[in-house]
Amino acid sequence: MSKITAAITAVGGYVPDYVLSNQVLETLVDTNDEWITTRTGIKERRLLKEQGKGTSYLAIKAAQDLFKRGNINPAEIDLVIMATATPDMPVATTGVYVATQIGAVNAFAYDLSAACSSFLYGMSTAAAYIESGRYKKVLLIGADKMSSIIDYTDRATCIIFGDGGGAVLFEPNNEGLGLQDEFLRSDGIGREYLKIDAGGSILPASKQTVENSQHFVFQDGKTVFKYAVSGMADVSDKIMQRNNLTKEDINWLIAHQANKRIIDATASRMELDEEKVLVNIHKYGNTTSATLPLLLSDFEHKFKKGDNLIFAAFGGGFTWGSIYLKWAYNKQ
Repeated sequence: MSKITAAITAVGGYVPDYVLSNQVLETLVDTNDEWITTRTGIKERRLLKEQGKGTSYLAIKAAQDLFKRGNINPAEIDLVIMATATPDMPVATTGVYVATQIGAVNAFAYDLSAACSSFLYGMSTAAAYIESGRYKKVLLIGADKMSSIIDYTDRATCIIFGDGGGAVLFEPNNEGLGLQDEFLRSDGIGREYLKIDAGGSILPASKQTVENSQHFVFQDGKTVFKYAVSGMADVSDKIMQRNNLTKEDINWLIAHQANKRIIDATASRMELDEEKVLVNIHKYGNTTSATLPLLLSDFEHKFKKGDNLIFAAFGGGFTWGSIYLKWAYNKQ
């Protein structure tokens, strides 16, 4: 009996209609299009503006897109993993609500949170469920409504983040395709450099925390950039070495879309040609848990069965890692 591997068999994505361009940001904070583009590679980002709609809305839309594109029956889903840093609300798990709303009536569900590495960690988790032989269809969704935790008077963060959602379906494979290897890391040294001070168990919400704007993302940009550049490049190089992969063997780099300079540094370390590096940061900004699946959704038509994909991500905490995956299908 051949070894079961966990392969991606369908993808989906969703971004809201509202476009927040660099030109609009120029009217909100002291910045300009050239400054943002040069330092981040971002030209615009999408925001979910409708009242009463949160991360679950983005996740539901992405899952529905996957079902339509992959001709998938949601009742056949065994498990829904919701990768997010911005759940709808505390305690009540967003993934459970999403599973119900999309008709995954036979699935159990939960949230997984590892900042911008949430989806990457979720890939490892989803693959483990499939490889156990107990589950046949695991839906992994990465979605974040970052606009809900961004201060649009803070130039350091408001230029970076956007809202979006993406989804992938993992299924068993007997051809040796799917997830091949992973190298995941974390280090609590990052706790102070990218965070939200209030709203957790250490500093619960109060009138004072709201007045002090302590419920928005704080980022020490220079420090995070330094760790992200070295972290993503190191793990990507490590996964190549461990699997005896050369630059010629790699078909595509699927890198977290946090900053174009970080993506370029990772690709340079891997000695990859520019055409192998997939980028959509200019359109969406950093959508946190959604960047990797949105890349898969946008570029699905380019992938061929057997292609070697290297995933890399870096997030607050710090969390980071790389995954080596063989693509399992040709898009019809």
